[in-house]
Formats: sequence, structure tokens, C-alpha cells
Amino acid sequence: MAETVITAAIIFVVLQAATQTFKVVGPSMRPTLVDGQHLLVNKIVYQTFENDTVEDLLPWVETPADGGPAFLFHGPKRGDVIVFRPPTGEDSDFVKRVIGLPGDEIDIEDGMVFVNDEAVEDGRTTRPRGSTDFPLTVPEGGFFVLGDNRGASNDSRSWGFVNSEDIVGRVLARYWPLSEFKIF
Repeated sequence: MAETVITAAIIFVVLQAATQTFKVVGPSMRPTLVDGQHLLVNKIVYQTFENDTVEDLLPWVETPADGGPAFLFHGPKRGDVIVFRPPTGEDSDFVKRVIGLPGDEIDIEDGMVFVNDEAVEDGRTTRPRGSTDFPLTVPEGGFFVLGDNRGASNDSRSWGFVNSEDIVGRVLARYWPLSEFKIF
């Protein structure tokens, strides 16, 4: 009996450290995610380290030569849906799609998004917003993110880049409502 309780407690602690739940608020990610859905977020996949000694302890972790953050497994990839603390200072986390990685050139022209001069073929119309001038280059440690519902999204077009240290994690699954369960 005690072994079962201890095992359950260990599993609980590991899951609490590795995952987080998130509730979608607003229409910015329609049709992929809609208001009121609940998500499970993987917090470990983008865990960063800024210390070279990590390479000695974890041989698969490489410290980038350019001085950017070292990720435990890997950094965000184009197309990943991520949860992050917004650069706007708002209390609630945001959920958006990664469009640009460090070093990428982003342009928005004639309703299309271009990454390194290649059109992002996602069927969405995108207009510039705010005072952001395009084209722009994503800085080291930064990511350019957009909502899937570009007409109703408060995203990188308005406030710039998401810093790697502000990323909570990658959306792993939509678990509620149960009828709309999906692994990402």
C-alpha cells in the first residue's frame, strides 16, 4: 500500500513539473483552437540553460556558438503552437503559432507572410499591424509568432518578438472538451 502511494506521489510531482494546463481565451487561434478549450502544455521540451557546464552533465545539449540559449531537447520549430508569457505585460499567458526563428527574415506583403523570401502557404490572409516595419529579422533568442485567426490576433505584428525565456512550453494536446481531443 505504501509503495503505491509513494509511486503515485512521484508520478504526480513529475507530471506537475513537466506539464501545465492552459485554457484558451478569445478567438485568436481559430479554427485550430477555440475559446474555452483546455490544453496540456509540455514545459520540459523547451527548457533552456545558459551554463556551459550543462554539456558535461547532459551530452546531448549543445551550447550554441552564437551565444543564444541552449535548449534541453530542442527549441521551438516553425509551426509549433506555444504558450508564453506575453511581452505586453498582461497577466494571462498567450497561445500562438511560431512563424519565425532566430535569424529568419519575416515579411508581410499583399496578405502573405514570407519567411526568408518563401511564402508561408497556410491559406490565411495576414496584414501588418501596429508600428512594426517589414521586412524584419528575428533576433537571437527571439521568435516571431502569429495567431491562426490573423484578423483577431494580438501577436508579433503588434508587439514584436517572444523571448525564449518567456516561453512556457509547446502545446501537447487539446483535452477538453473530450469530444475534441487532439494530440499536437
